[in-house]
Amino acid sequence: LAGLRQAQQLGLQVFHGGTALKDGRVVTSGGRVLSVTAVRQDLMEALGEANRGVATIHFQGATFRRDIGQRGLRLLRRPLCVSPAQMSLPGPHRGVLGGFISHESHPCPVCVCSTGGRSEGGGFAAFFDLKASGYHDPILVSQTKGLGPKLQVAQVCKRHDTIGQDLVALCVNDLLAQGAEPLFFLSHLSCGKLDAEVMDTIKEGIAEACRSAGCAFLGEEVTEVAAPCPPGLCTLAGFAVGALERGQRLPGLQRAQEGDVLLGLGSASIPGPAFGLVRRILLTSALLCSSPAPGSCGDSTLGDVLLTPGKMFSPALLPVLRSGHVKGFAPTAEGLLGGISRVLPEHLSAVLDALSWKIPEIFCWLYKEGNLSAEEMAQTFPCGIGAVLVVQKELAQHVLQDIQRQQEAWLIGKVVAPCATAGSRIEVENLAEALQLSSPQQLPKDSSAEEQPRPVRRKVKVAVLVSGAGTALSALIGSAREPGSSAQLVLVISNKPGVEELRSAARAGIPTRVIDHKLYGSRSEFDSTIDRVLEEFSVELICLSGFMRVLSSPFLRKWKGKILNASPSLFPLIKDGNAHQDPLESEFQVAGCTVHFVLEPSAGAAIRREPLPPADSEAALEERLQEAELRAFPLALQLVASGAAWLGAHGRTCWRR
Repeated sequence: LAGLRQAQQLGLQVFHGGTALKDGRVVTSGGRVLSVTAVRQDLMEALGEANRGVATIHFQGATFRRDIGQRGLRLLRRPLCVSPAQMSLPGPHRGVLGGFISHESHPCPVCVCSTGGRSEGGGFAAFFDLKASGYHDPILVSQTKGLGPKLQVAQVCKRHDTIGQDLVALCVNDLLAQGAEPLFFLSHLSCGKLDAEVMDTIKEGIAEACRSAGCAFLGEEVTEVAAPCPPGLCTLAGFAVGALERGQRLPGLQRAQEGDVLLGLGSASIPGPAFGLVRRILLTSALLCSSPAPGSCGDSTLGDVLLTPGKMFSPALLPVLRSGHVKGFAPTAEGLLGGISRVLPEHLSAVLDALSWKIPEIFCWLYKEGNLSAEEMAQTFPCGIGAVLVVQKELAQHVLQDIQRQQEAWLIGKVVAPCATAGSRIEVENLAEALQLSSPQQLPKDSSAEEQPRPVRRKVKVAVLVSGAGTALSALIGSAREPGSSAQLVLVISNKPGVEELRSAARAGIPTRVIDHKLYGSRSEFDSTIDRVLEEFSVELICLSGFMRVLSSPFLRKWKGKILNASPSLFPLIKDGNAHQDPLESEFQVAGCTVHFVLEPSAGAAIRREPLPPADSEAALEERLQEAELRAFPLALQLVASGAAWLGAHGRTCWRR
């Protein structure tokens, strides 16, 4: 090799990879021979010096890459801060460098102001003058909310024009529950990659909702989060502040009495907190978000109906709330039961009649498609009631007439003494019948015909095999307890005594068994014992959560298509190696987790994959893989238990269309 001394004289560092010292000379047999490094004040200068240094070194057949550093230069040319003007530019003109967060906080260009609200001082902060709003002795009331899974469904449907109203309604309606008038609103949007059109649509929706609510939209924060945040992932949160004069707060718990009446305000919206269950139902449904909506919804798609925005009950309702005739006001974003229970003292209960109000067809579809019980519907969904008012019986008709001038409302129930039997303090009578009568698939041809009881789908009995090395058991337990789950965990088996999973199962009331493999003379004897216990509990599906024993061929053949396992890699599986380290050392750009049917002798048939972005270290990748398994395993179990996925005769996963 010639030219090494000249490169060093240029102040460069030369690292040797495929060289040797022979007879006082540096020689090479080829391969990756040298690396030349330059350190300068900026990347452009360092790149030029390194290239000059490489050019001084010569040997037979020498070649070197000329694209090193170009990607870094492209990143440096991107602005670290996204200005309002850049938000309307195409993708290459905006971005982030490395792991920095790009953000811009500024008054919204579609800012809506009410009396007392203004933004000045270069946009550092917004002001609100309470005195100019007419308050003399005010108390401030605040609330913050996020949309959660509803925003993810909106992204799938590519519909962002309604979620702004949803966000404002969640915050403003909670202020009304205290008798407060909304004054101003702020929002925060974060995402993996900024989309100017989506951002504008969301801002316009928030601004229009603030106009309807009579409050000022004073500002918004936009954050672009670098990897590992996926480009399509967004979160949206809102913050609202309201005010009321001292002494105007709704009495709520202190004044509700037996005999009071409950008035329900109509709303066809599904609130954000319920969309965790909505997504589970969509996962196993034959309908897509783009499918025509069930029932008489015109030309709307299922996604359009699911994303019906929440109704804001201000400012039209505020005079009614401050009239002195209303004892309590409860939004039902947390479900029909949860909303009402928050305005009743512990010594009182309530009885509702579901036949007294109109239930939108979308709730009937969710009831049927999700195989939910009437109790699960009332716990999770508002079922057509956006808010509930508690009023004195003698004033009920007067208040109802005032509200009905503005919107749909019904007398839906009454406050009663607590029932003697244990259970929920809120009883919703005739809910199953009302859901059946309103269902587009269940409209009775003869109204005089007796309604047949709706059959309840049996849950699939599931056993989990553990060895103390898994992390998915708690996620499987939580998932099985959710409304709409098709799985029932009936047994946890461990081949090691005293592991944490046994204690977790016991706390959840799930039977446990320890079958210590060390006590058996052969693998077949050990597997036969497990098989007998599984038969004893009538198990239909098996989940392996860190189970560290190799199951025998006879066992796998008997339970073919009934065993699920999670592997810390994407198919094809990485075999005979470290699943956390191998992706880092391989040429794969994507790692991930796969939940699959366990087969013999093949690796398995995939049910659910969770791809992950590259990680910087083995520890970081291991942590992400564990999180991916906690997401993927419960979803895969629900797919199989509900019959949406199964193992075909050809050894591949089949899907219900």
